[in-house]
Amino acid sequence: MSREAGARAERQAEEFLRERGLRILARNFRTRFGEIDLVAQDGETVVFVEVRSRSSDAFGTPQETVTLAKRRRIIRTALAYAQSRSLDAPLRFDVVAISPQGTLHIPAAFDATGAA
Repeated sequence: MSREAGARAERQAEEFLRERGLRILARNFRTRFGEIDLVAQDGETVVFVEVRSRSSDAFGTPQETVTLAKRRRIIRTALAYAQSRSLDAPLRFDVVAISPQGTLHIPAAFDATGAA
């Protein structure tokens, strides 16, 4: 996917989440561990969102591309975010999958160990 297509998918996911009441705290948060597409707040919970997009499901769904290695990078980056802001809030890891079939929000797609 091109950088432009990725940015478009992230904007679409951001709007989708806003419409559902989440407040966006950060976009493309980067550390030496990796990057988190969106950081949002859902009530008291801080939500780290991985956005995945596919133009076709011929080779699998977008959410299937979030591998264990990717989940572990997201978790390490999320913990760095939480520590840098001295957060004392529940953390959640979501995936927003965008495909020709539509946009799918998967709350708590994996936990802090990376287990799906």
